[in-house]
Amino acid sequence: MERLQLEFPEADLVHRYPLSVRIGDMNYGRHLGHDALITLLHEARAQAFVALGFREWDVAGYPSVVADLAVQYRAEAKWPDALEVETAIPVAEERGFCVYQRLQRPEDKRTIAVARLNLVLLDLQSGKPVRVPDTLNTAVDALKQRRSD
Repeated sequence: MERLQLEFPEADLVHRYPLSVRIGDMNYGRHLGHDALITLLHEARAQAFVALGFREWDVAGYPSVVADLAVQYRAEAKWPDALEVETAIPVAEERGFCVYQRLQRPEDKRTIAVARLNLVLLDLQSGKPVRVPDTLNTAVDALKQRRSD
């Protein structure tokens, strides 16, 4: 079986967000379920957008939409594990941009999962993707600079 290999781009880290596995996040295998993982990543991504000065539904005037999502699971998380989601955003190109997220358990430094999302910004009138505004790259660069200082 061929497995997806995702590498988290450390140099593009813009945000860290702490959270915990909730009892409702558990599946029948008694670990963090895939649906709950996506929800936790979504929460962290929304918080990263806030740190950039945007909302997911208003990135420089346009709503962001997930075009695709890839997740590589590396370890189990269980209730009530304390976790942290790191979000990295490389330079946006043309009509879309990538968001990488890494879910870790700080206690033992285990990576639980790495995800890569491709997002597009949509013109609400036409429903078509628009060119990524320079203001997004500017905000990402500013946050990266603050993190490295």
